[in-house]
Amino acid sequence: MAYDEDLANRVRELLAPEPGFAEKRMFGGLAMMMNGNMAVVVRGAGGLMVRLNPAEFEQAEAEPGAQATVMRGRPMRGWITVDPSACARDADLARWVARGVGYAGTLPAK
Repeated sequence: MAYDEDLANRVRELLAPEPGFAEKRMFGGLAMMMNGNMAVVVRGAGGLMVRLNPAEFEQAEAEPGAQATVMRGRPMRGWITVDPSACARDADLARWVARGVGYAGTLPAK
């Protein structure tokens, strides 16, 4: 399944001014990278995958429309899946993207 181009464009608008921003197709979606580290993925299945500090995982998972990211049957600690409905509003999308960018910014550049 192809990722949502409209959602990808909305994320691009938020990230374009950021230094070190790049895109890469992966996971059936479009990964938004900051200095070589994945921050946010526009999922082929809809919505987002957001990278965050593993210590913030439980708090993020409790938010409406958020759930643990599972790949190949395994939960991925430090990643949260955000339903399309939970990032439909610009303010909600900006908040999720900022979380992913904020955490990716703490990682060493690749």
